Amino acid sequence: MKGKIYVADDEKNIRDLIKSFLAEEGHEVVLFEDGESLLEAFYKSEPDIVILDVMMPGMDGFTLCTKIRKKSDVPILLLTARDTDADYITGFTAGCDDYFTKPFSPVKLTMRVNAILKRSFKENNSSQDRELFYGDITINNDLKTFMVNEKQVKLTNTEFELMNYLLVNKERAVSREELLSSIWGYDTVVETRVTDDMIKRIRKKLRENNSIVSIDTVWGFGFKLESRD
Repeated sequence: MKGKIYVADDEKNIRDLIKSFLAEEGHEVVLFEDGESLLEAFYKSEPDIVILDVMMPGMDGFTLCTKIRKKSDVPILLLTARDTDADYITGFTAGCDDYFTKPFSPVKLTMRVNAILKRSFKENNSSQDRELFYGDITINNDLKTFMVNEKQVKLTNTEFELMNYLLVNKERAVSREELLSSIWGYDTVVETRVTDDMIKRIRKKLRENNSIVSIDTVWGFGFKLESRD
């Protein structure tokens, strides 16, 4: 599955590096030197994936991510030279789907892009159940909606993928490595933080909507859905 990818980074060497790896996989890559020019292009034509540098002159990556997320659920990957918890939380709160710290692995970034596009293709062409139910939760794979107590709850694209995967496998515990491999497209132990942080955000949304469903931690292994009904 090949896709159209927008990349914004004020460092030319980074832009060229990303393009070389993604173009080699057959993807169409459009480069931008700043956030404003990417946003202008985005309003005219949406890509399949957006990759943003956080620290850019003018509109920074966090702001750009927030603006894009108001209009679209397109997957957004953030790149940053800063690896603080505050920046990490800000990025995911803005609606990003993954967060790569510079210097990052272009191979891992390419794997993530390929995983996103592959999963999107599978969802659009699979014969899996179009609706999934558990406790007071309903997922509609045709409409891409997540409902709690018949009320729609906004999830990012990757949050939706993760919850969909947990519902499909609701009878068993799912390891962090399995989630990384199935949802993010890689399975190194170093990156398990991304799963834990996303689980925390989904748990918060479940609590805020008084769901009887919880995502329980299976210590030393992963996660499992539980219902209090």
